[in-house]
Amino acid sequence: MKKIRAAAVSFLNAWPLTAGLETSERVELVLAEPSRCAAMLEAGEVDLALVSVAALTKGEYDIVPGMAIGADGPVQTVVLAGEQSPAIWDEVFLDTASRTSHVLAKLVLDAMGVHPKFTPSPAAEGLARAKGTKGALVIGDRGFDVHANHVLDLGREWTRLSGLPMIFALWAARPGTVSPEDVQELTRAAQHGLGIRTELAQRFAAQKGGDPEKYRRYLTQRIRYGLGPYELQGLEAFLERAAAKGFLPPMKLRFVDDVVRTKRVRRAVSLDTALQKGADGERLDADEAELLDEKAPLLELGLAADMRRRALHPGDTVTYIVSRNVNYTNVCTTACHFCAFYRPRGHKESYVLTREELTRKIDETVALGGIEILLQGGLHPDLGIEWYEDLFRWVKSKWPVINLHALSPEEIWHIARTSELPLDATIDRLVAAGLDSIPGGGAEILDDEVRRRIAPLKCSSDEWLTVMEAAHVKGLKSTGTMMFGVGEEPRHRVAHLMRLRELQDRTRGFTAFICWPFQSANTRLEPGDGSAHAYLRTNAVSRLVLDNVPNLQASWVTMGGGVAQAALHMGCNDFGQVMIEENVVSAAGTTFKMDSEEVERHIHDAGFRPARRNMKYELVGVPKA
Repeated sequence: MKKIRAAAVSFLNAWPLTAGLETSERVELVLAEPSRCAAMLEAGEVDLALVSVAALTKGEYDIVPGMAIGADGPVQTVVLAGEQSPAIWDEVFLDTASRTSHVLAKLVLDAMGVHPKFTPSPAAEGLARAKGTKGALVIGDRGFDVHANHVLDLGREWTRLSGLPMIFALWAARPGTVSPEDVQELTRAAQHGLGIRTELAQRFAAQKGGDPEKYRRYLTQRIRYGLGPYELQGLEAFLERAAAKGFLPPMKLRFVDDVVRTKRVRRAVSLDTALQKGADGERLDADEAELLDEKAPLLELGLAADMRRRALHPGDTVTYIVSRNVNYTNVCTTACHFCAFYRPRGHKESYVLTREELTRKIDETVALGGIEILLQGGLHPDLGIEWYEDLFRWVKSKWPVINLHALSPEEIWHIARTSELPLDATIDRLVAAGLDSIPGGGAEILDDEVRRRIAPLKCSSDEWLTVMEAAHVKGLKSTGTMMFGVGEEPRHRVAHLMRLRELQDRTRGFTAFICWPFQSANTRLEPGDGSAHAYLRTNAVSRLVLDNVPNLQASWVTMGGGVAQAALHMGCNDFGQVMIEENVVSAAGTTFKMDSEEVERHIHDAGFRPARRNMKYELVGVPKA
């Protein structure tokens, strides 16, 4: 296999994206300063390069999606420095390492009403000449050691100016030279590198000197590596402002298509046989499940799923739970393309709920008969396991009977990684603090071909399943989920269901399964089929495939009450939860809400008797007539 040749910046902030490529069988890595990386890409000496954003104006390039080097506040390594205030500077010496930072410096100073002469100069020489009314731009690792009377952090100044993140560098490729497999290798390397940032900080300190903890904070708190909707918004704002001022030519971004469409050879199967097997509770294989997903008429599919529901849940009882979704923070580092909820740390709309806010929400939930708090949030870079332990103990001390249904596998994986703990130890500590069960968030589609396209910095399918299995082994129950309609194919959805079924065979830890279609408003991802027809089909197929998962929950939150009522006749035996609060789906444009009376009315009008339950699907009241 011929390796592709890649150039990358040698600065510390690039190490999490490049460390995993040092032993790659697909990528030959060359390290250089940003300006040299850009020159090599332009000259065709490399196939792709981690380059300054401004370097993209020098040719036609394909951008690798999902990954970047950026900041959502102070960046520490892109600074203007001088003896006097920038307000009186008449000349600025520009570090020649990166053209993007040149443009950013000009934009920031222009916004301050300062218009000095700009002179390219090596960093050390520029700093030495930054006397009196002269200033200097310093880029990269040299910024750690800048000491001057006046230091202007350009990451912070850009965020103040625009309210958006700043993107400094991207992986860019010459058109047609990088395959989807190559993009996947870059993604794999990034996932690896982000997991060893503490080790990288220690390695850098050993080589260069300095405090490894300072470098760790820099890599985990200062630098962002996702390229999601908000990062793209910041990037586009930067390019538009730069073009409007004449600092850069107008530029349109173009991304590599990183979906590998390899097809499994399927055997011929009978549609009628597959439907009957599913209705009878016989185990379907992947070929049969894919055929049902693709070809089965909705009515026949729904009838088969309804037969399974009736066999598993005789009678006319449909359950629901009174709980509340509480999103303790919207700060997240993964920048998923499908998410309209997350905000970068430092964004004006970012938050971490206070104890006072949590008290109000939980007290209101209890007053409404709630018995559970579904506690989830983003992957906040500053919250370690001690923060979660303290929170859980506090919740349990004030509301001991509340079931703490908290932290998706993605969050638990993140906590273990950022707290430098083994997964088992992380789960043990969370359980000791009060964790009762785990929601199935973050599964999306458990097929890495899809995950790499919609959320390249998220944990892998294997990692998600590993967390679930570790939790199940320790006695924790959880739900399984699937968000579909993100451009996946039937084979991806079936692969997802098969992986859940395989885990359930081993652990019996899933109490229920819930699926829903992707909600696309306010996101950057093109929607797939999120119609009621697509939802009911996917729901029915799930009931037939997941023969070992006892309960299926209707997703009225995304589909509305009428479609959820239909789902009760196509495989579902549960109406989900009373929606006292919901933030994530509503951020993407869906705002269905119901109280207990409304939930019970929908269940009754669909021909069933409503009954309240707990997370383990044990009834907590007598079914109502």
